[in-house]
Amino acid sequence: MSAPHVSPVIRIACRTMARLIQVFALYVIFHGHYSPGGGFQGGALLAAAVILLRIGEGKQGSQRELSSASTLAIGSVGALIFAGVGLLNALNGGAFLDYSYTPLPGLSAPDRHYWAILIIEIGVALAVMAVLVAIFDRLMDERTSDA
Repeated sequence: MSAPHVSPVIRIACRTMARLIQVFALYVIFHGHYSPGGGFQGGALLAAAVILLRIGEGKQGSQRELSSASTLAIGSVGALIFAGVGLLNALNGGAFLDYSYTPLPGLSAPDRHYWAILIIEIGVALAVMAVLVAIFDRLMDERTSDA
């Protein structure tokens, strides 16, 4: 259900802008391991897109994009990806997040470095996006319960 007080023009504009923000966020995430940007910035952009949908369609209408109940799980998965890659490197003989020790068989050291950083960036993006959306949802829940 969408918010009854929001005009259809606002809902369509928010949905369109959210899709553009999501595409740009994916660009930032996937190019962040060899250029400025990365997981944190991409995750913040993904969160901005979800929050824009929450504002434009109301919380209930935007739950199919990212439900409030799933934010904790997604944030945890992102943190586990980050920590897991770091620990795998440490267990493989390197330091924590020493990407040349990432156990990706059949790849050269630069290729292992490339893929490990990309995996880390995706984990960070998931964690940042989920936590920012969860904070927004919590603030909105408190706001509606005070009203």
